[in-house]
Amino acid sequence: MRAVILRVSEASCKVEDKITGSINSGFLVLLGIEDADTDDDLQWLAQKIVNLRVFGDENGLMNKALADIDGSILLISQFTLFAQTKKGNRPSFIRAARPDKAIPLYEKMISTLEALTNKKVATGIFGADMKISLINDGPVTIIMDTKDKDNH
Repeated sequence: MRAVILRVSEASCKVEDKITGSINSGFLVLLGIEDADTDDDLQWLAQKIVNLRVFGDENGLMNKALADIDGSILLISQFTLFAQTKKGNRPSFIRAARPDKAIPLYEKMISTLEALTNKKVATGIFGADMKISLINDGPVTIIMDTKDKDNH
């Protein structure tokens, strides 16, 4: 699994001009799932996301986690995070999981994040043409890949 985690002061997702999810302060998480991903990858990544201390404390230092600021999560599925661009100019997405594998993991990520935060997770619609709006706060953008978890 690969995630791009953006600290936002607000973010929303629209599908066909209808808002499917929106948040104020918190994380916009773009999530890519590949065939090799397991439940262990999901659990590790979910824990890292909710415990990531990138919100400012009273001294302006990044010491606070999502719960400390009563933040929310907008989770967006994004298979293009596994684009391979080594050859040619058209990306290959062969590493991205097919919907029959990706949808259950995406749905489990939603429920896992909701259990860890005790808050509803805002979402897009898996596989839809989504329009994402955000105000990146900082900007702070963190990239995590569960294949690198032994190096973190």
